[in-house]
Amino acid sequence: MIAAQAALETRMLLRNGEQLLLTVVIPSLLLVLFSTVDIVDTGEGRAVDFLAPGVLALAVMSTAFTGQAIATGFERRYGVLKRLGASPLPRWALMTAKTLSVLVTEVLQVALLTLIAFGLGWSPRGGPLAVALLLVAGTAAFSGLGLLMAGTLRAEATLAAANLVFLLLLVGGGVIVPPDRFPDAAQAVLALLPISALSDGLRDVLQHGAALPWGDLGILTGWAVLGLAAAARFFRWE
Repeated sequence: MIAAQAALETRMLLRNGEQLLLTVVIPSLLLVLFSTVDIVDTGEGRAVDFLAPGVLALAVMSTAFTGQAIATGFERRYGVLKRLGASPLPRWALMTAKTLSVLVTEVLQVALLTLIAFGLGWSPRGGPLAVALLLVAGTAAFSGLGLLMAGTLRAEATLAAANLVFLLLLVGGGVIVPPDRFPDAAQAVLALLPISALSDGLRDVLQHGAALPWGDLGILTGWAVLGLAAAARFFRWE
């Protein structure tokens, strides 16, 4: 039942043009644009080496947080979750299926963005295990926060808030603009955000060849625990 629901959730996501724009088109365009046009000073080296890890983090956020929050919020409004909750599929299994759908979508995103980055001359370093751990922790963190928003706010409020957070974190989360371009006081706060931890962690591994960045992984794990626990506690199915 979980596999069937996960497959259905994935098909629904891939058929949604607005979600595809958010999860696939925008990250791809940002990667190509800022890698080929000298708009933002990304420091020494090729721009794609700095941008690719950040855009991978953005792709995770767009799917696990923004896309999932909006879709789940409207499903709750229209009574879809209530009907599914009354079906033989347990509620925990429904959330598991949604998580699996997010992971499948992210695998497709990462594959596409990696191919584009390679075409732009990207030369990643580091080990795949560290990258996978960071992506999984980031997915858990953003998924918990997205479900918390979808399960507590009205659908229209979720739509507005999720898109606003996406835009703010795109600018201030170290995705396109290097963190050292912000004031020192702001850097200390921004570094604690999940998008900053994910983009910085991926950049340490893929650009600088570092081992597993435990500090960034710890921040993501903390957000994951808080977000998922709060979502489980306060999520309203109706």
